[in-house]
Amino acid sequence: MKITVIGAGNIGTQFASSFASKGNEVTVLASKPERISDVLYTVDENDNVTVEGKLALVTDDVEKAVKDAEYIFVTYPAFMLKDIADKMYDYVNKGTKIGVIPGTGGAEFAFKRLIEEKGVVLFGLQRVPAVARLKEYGKTVCVSGYRNCLKLAGIPKSSLRGVADLLTETFSIACDILPNYLSVTMTPSNPILHTTRLRTEFADYKEGVVYPKNILFYEEWADESSNLLFACDDEHQTICSKLTELDLTEVRSLKEHYESDTPQKLTAKIRSIKSLQGLGSPMKEVEGGFIPDFSSRYFTADFPYGLSILEQIAHLAGVEVPNMTETINWYKEISGDKTEFNLSVFGIESLEDLYKFYNR
Repeated sequence: MKITVIGAGNIGTQFASSFASKGNEVTVLASKPERISDVLYTVDENDNVTVEGKLALVTDDVEKAVKDAEYIFVTYPAFMLKDIADKMYDYVNKGTKIGVIPGTGGAEFAFKRLIEEKGVVLFGLQRVPAVARLKEYGKTVCVSGYRNCLKLAGIPKSSLRGVADLLTETFSIACDILPNYLSVTMTPSNPILHTTRLRTEFADYKEGVVYPKNILFYEEWADESSNLLFACDDEHQTICSKLTELDLTEVRSLKEHYESDTPQKLTAKIRSIKSLQGLGSPMKEVEGGFIPDFSSRYFTADFPYGLSILEQIAHLAGVEVPNMTETINWYKEISGDKTEFNLSVFGIESLEDLYKFYNR
């Protein structure tokens, strides 16, 4: 099977090595192809090689990468999706299956023209299969914390069984098909988990403030973050309850996902997750310590292309979401980021438009 993986970061390296290990003809699109090894490795936490895959091609040429590919897996951050979709437009064929991993961040809008004009099938996952961290760029990725089940959705909703089978065969994880793509878009993982943590973690930040160290994002999670997460999670579940013409039963509350019914239990739970330990915050070193790195995708993707989309859907549904709105406004003020992702640009101006788009 001809499979293209776009991006050679954490997820891209994991996916490329895994697909290649199963005998597929795998091409990787990377900005620096000369730095990518012909053979990619996945290792476990003890550095034992668990997956080894030989690539067919590494290139920075979009046409060479995607032309005649049966599956294309895009692992770019949300703010790069529209650009790569436009670059792919002339080279993909009707029926080509394009997956965005994970599938949040407005992927369905970035690829809307390819869906409607080129007849591609877009699919996405609610969450990635595991935690992946590069050990050596272009060669080795460490993967841990595999999920028990993947949740898949697509537009159009048909033709997904083959995608589910491919993912199950590759990762040895069961893959369920969700009733609609909004079940992916509304997944509160990064759009709420990351944004609430960042807002509370850097609540006292202003120009001139320097932190003595890079704060561990999960191991030093605080109750303040859990309190805001609970508030935004409640707003999120209210939005889902108002979207009555779409089945969103698979969009789970973060309280349920983390099996925590109080903020204190959530804090303890997140701090204890082994696969997330050792991960620092999106910060950069400066003289005297560290400051937030506003160029990180934790900021540039999860606020304007994550939480903002949830807020806009809330407004379409007539739901007030003050905690989400305050969190977005905090980000805009502290970062100076003027990025505006507007659903109306893609023809979504009412609930009826939303239902029509996602019921395909």
